[in-house]
Amino acid sequence: MSVQERKERERAARERLIVATARELAEQQGWDAVTTRRLAERIEYSQPVLYSHFRGKREIIGAVALQGATEMAAALRTATAAAPGPRTKVTALARGYLDFAERNPAVYDAMFQLDGGLAFAAEDTPEPLKDAFAALLETLTDVAGDNTHPGLFTEVFWAALHGIATLTRAGRLPPAEAERRVELLVDRLPLI
Repeated sequence: MSVQERKERERAARERLIVATARELAEQQGWDAVTTRRLAERIEYSQPVLYSHFRGKREIIGAVALQGATEMAAALRTATAAAPGPRTKVTALARGYLDFAERNPAVYDAMFQLDGGLAFAAEDTPEPLKDAFAALLETLTDVAGDNTHPGLFTEVFWAALHGIATLTRAGRLPPAEAERRVELLVDRLPLI
């Protein structure tokens, strides 16, 4: 192995460490606790080393968001893989989405609430974000209806799930009714 390959591997490992540490700190104490100074202390590198990977907290949030999008896409595909029909697939998709949001609040915030400098619904949208949307679209295309554009239908369904996740987490919706909300949402779909 060349010196250059070793340096690239070490750089990639440091970058993964920074992202994992930021994510861990955010999950434990919230994103306000994630500062470059704290990260540098926790990973035992200087702030200039941290800045050689990321220009600041915004880019770190973006990296966490991209990692989260990859994980969300996988979770949604796993949730729907064994579901036998359209109704059970959509129900599994909704539950998978809401479960992901509940289990990963700081990651979910990085993906949808905080400014990570990522473009959504644009030509330069990063692939992990496109893939997370595609994981929703794959299941919802079959139930969108003949007169509805599947992408637009998916956006509306996603917005409903995001609203449920966000309002539940904020204590605005009682958690005891979570399953009933999913049932109501799925029951309103035209082709199920």
